[in-house]
Amino acid sequence: MQLEYFQMVDRITDLDLDRGRIQTSCQVPDQSPVFEGHFPGHPILPGVLMIETMAQTGGWLILAAMRFARMPFLMQVEKAKMRSFVEPGWLLSGEATLLHEGSGYAVIQGAIKTDGRRVAEAEIRYGVVPFPNDTLRGTMLETARRIGVSESLFHAD
Repeated sequence: MQLEYFQMVDRITDLDLDRGRIQTSCQVPDQSPVFEGHFPGHPILPGVLMIETMAQTGGWLILAAMRFARMPFLMQVEKAKMRSFVEPGWLLSGEATLLHEGSGYAVIQGAIKTDGRRVAEAEIRYGVVPFPNDTLRGTMLETARRIGVSESLFHAD
């Protein structure tokens, strides 16, 4: 995870488009400037970055389901619950299930866990739009390769 660059997902560990589900691996760094202010002497991952981790996990599911022809942008977070603090060095597992896709938006149910214990959950809505430019789409495809998305999902059928 590189918090300063909002790269929350390190690896896709399972992707099942037939069931509309994804799992990701997210290693919280031991050190980050984020922890210097949140909080001195008691570093914890900000709740907003826990939500971002769930949003990115769901975003990768939507990108794969759309074969990278369109991209999701975070629009709304509902029913968010932070159940536990997340500390530096923890390994998180992100999960998302696609609840709706169509009509220009998508909805997922997301969660993050550590050691099998749920630490956060939320329902997240995205606007789904064409990529604004080829540069962004190319960068997303490069990142997808790095985190383990099958290249067979890079083009519409």
